[in-house]
Amino acid sequence: MRLNIPYLRRWFATGAILIAVVVLGAYLLARWRFRHTAKSIPQKLNFQVQQTAEGFTISKSEEGRTLFTVRAGKAIQYKEGGQAELHDVSVTIYGRDSSRFDQIYGSDFDYNPQSGTITAKGEVQIDLQSNPAGAVQPDQASPRELKNPVHIKTSGLIFNQKTGDAYTPEKVQFGVPQAAGSAIGATYTAKDGQLDMHSEVNLVLTGPTPGTLTARRGTIRKEPRQIDLDQPHMVHGPEQYESDHVTVFLREDDTVDHMLGTENVRIQVAGRSPLQARSERAELFMSDQQGNIRTAVLSGKVQMESSGVQPVHGSAGRVTLNFSGKNLLTMARAEENVKLVQEQVHGTQVVQNSSGQPSNAQDIEITAPIINFFVDQGRRLKRAITSGAAQIAILPAGGQRTWVTAGKFDAKFDQRSRLHSVHGEPDAKIVNNAPGEADRVSTSRMLDAVFWPTGGIESLVQLGTVAYVDANLKAWGERARYTPSDQMLYVTGSPRVIDGGMTTTARTMRMNRATGDAFADGDVKSTYSDLQPQPNGALLASSSPVHVTARNMVTHQNPGVASYTGKARLWQDANIVEAPGIVFDRERRSVTAYGSATTPVSTALVQTDKNGKQTPVNITSKNLIYVDSERKAHFEGTVVAKSADATMTGNQVDVYLQARGEGASPPKSAPPVRGASQIEKIIADSQVVIVQPTRRAQGDHLVYTAADDKFVLTGGPPSIFDAERGKVTGDSLTFFRRDDRVLVEGEAKSPTVTQTRVAR
Repeated sequence: MRLNIPYLRRWFATGAILIAVVVLGAYLLARWRFRHTAKSIPQKLNFQVQQTAEGFTISKSEEGRTLFTVRAGKAIQYKEGGQAELHDVSVTIYGRDSSRFDQIYGSDFDYNPQSGTITAKGEVQIDLQSNPAGAVQPDQASPRELKNPVHIKTSGLIFNQKTGDAYTPEKVQFGVPQAAGSAIGATYTAKDGQLDMHSEVNLVLTGPTPGTLTARRGTIRKEPRQIDLDQPHMVHGPEQYESDHVTVFLREDDTVDHMLGTENVRIQVAGRSPLQARSERAELFMSDQQGNIRTAVLSGKVQMESSGVQPVHGSAGRVTLNFSGKNLLTMARAEENVKLVQEQVHGTQVVQNSSGQPSNAQDIEITAPIINFFVDQGRRLKRAITSGAAQIAILPAGGQRTWVTAGKFDAKFDQRSRLHSVHGEPDAKIVNNAPGEADRVSTSRMLDAVFWPTGGIESLVQLGTVAYVDANLKAWGERARYTPSDQMLYVTGSPRVIDGGMTTTARTMRMNRATGDAFADGDVKSTYSDLQPQPNGALLASSSPVHVTARNMVTHQNPGVASYTGKARLWQDANIVEAPGIVFDRERRSVTAYGSATTPVSTALVQTDKNGKQTPVNITSKNLIYVDSERKAHFEGTVVAKSADATMTGNQVDVYLQARGEGASPPKSAPPVRGASQIEKIIADSQVVIVQPTRRAQGDHLVYTAADDKFVLTGGPPSIFDAERGKVTGDSLTFFRRDDRVLVEGEAKSPTVTQTRVAR
């Protein structure tokens, strides 16, 4: 977000200059001291009078120093009633400390000794000039250097020498080298040292950057030393200021100490990013060095709004601006329910980020009890630090909301005063809310947010005891990184994720918050718990946990399928599947495993004979498909099944397992392997070979039934070779695992049954 610092700096500097000019001109106006002019009438006062060829001169002195001198170019004429008329009059005022060289001059004046009033019949010109070296110069000497004189012009001036008051209903004009001003009507009250400008107060700055200051009326007071302006309106270049009232407080040397604006304070700055500010009060404190601002304070319902390419608006109860050097803003402190909102750049339009990738712009709202803003070189917003419980709200157009909180935020801005990054600690927390969904909450010791130049968050990084909760999904780790553009959450530092009844650990993990997909890499281990027993199932029907290890894992929220790769191993109780890749569907309790010729799938099952003795059966193949509801394991590709006393090979093998709880009861001397799946039937096809210690059988199709340990071999035609008996061939061969019987069937037209006993 961009804040135009030069606008603020120039506005406060302009305010100081314009108000200072008004103070100087109006205050020196109070030093006209017309009562000295009135006392120049020799009939009323004991003055020294010297008649000259040009006219006459009247002066008054104290302690060897002249206070003022009145010169008239024409003779004094007395009319009936004792009135006097002066022509071509000039008055020079030196002051009691000889620090002034003020001059008053006009063409015609009337003096009424009875009322004590002096009335100017035409224009009155006044030049006000300070003379700091006057005390060390000869009496009545002109200043060695005329510097920044103030010129005043008016008409219809009425001065009462008895009260010292002066009044004019006419226009009063005044000017300095770089400014000129006016007012309609003025009253000077000598007792209070107060000058009232009746209406239409106007000041025009004629420097390099023109400016104006207008007010409905104004008052200059001697005690306390201040200037009051009603409804002031200041314009200086692109900056404007107005309020219902402004009071300017002066020091003893007539320099500005501070200014106070009250009621309906409004500040406007035009430009590419127009700025508007409103408050109930505005105070400006000046440094000892003339023209330099020390502090500015806006208070009471402070509102700020900046439009343009990147709109920003904010509010606070109080804003304090600190300056240094030549009116350079160094720090701004916003207090009392501070809120700052950066609006999205292009509404709901998708914009390109700095990497050329699409990024949805977002409104960003920052709230805190206190925010301190630090400014570099008076131009660029460099840093902002919150105090107290702070919150950042991320508000995209789609209705999804994200709230970020921490004990303190430290924000940094780029070269264009746009928000670049935010660091928050301690007790960092992120809450993401989407309509119709449960809140997603993550906590950590600290966090770092990075923002796109176009607006919106580029990434969020959390550090230290990270915990993430999304409905049934929970994750932990030491570091988490979230990128809103793709909604990916990266967790490292011994990450652990629980998704429903699935717990996974790995070296690194990634989760897509939009789709619910998750990715784990390095030393992956998953445990599926909270499983219900499946009476009609077999291999994975137990309520015992299912464990899976692998190098990598990809899991999908819907339909709840996880894929494991890299030395994958799945087991439940004694049932084990090992393969380069395993896909496990926990809802269907199905397993798909795939391997290669060099790294086949390995499956461990249990075979039980009629006596109840259990022996392991290990099966290798290129692929395995198992669905627990069907109780069938389908093996393909160079299938090899090994038991304690036989080895079977084939290109395709289906192993049917007994339903959970249907297995034969083993003898007490041979306790069953816990949870082992027992083979019910095996069907093998294509190049089937069975090898036993004393015989070898082969064919194209084999059916094995575990209940009677019987093999039925057909196709090929089938044959059995015995080292002692020779080779037996028929259409169908039936033999048994535990004895030497072989049943041979011939052609259908003339069936032959041969029983052969093979010696062991």
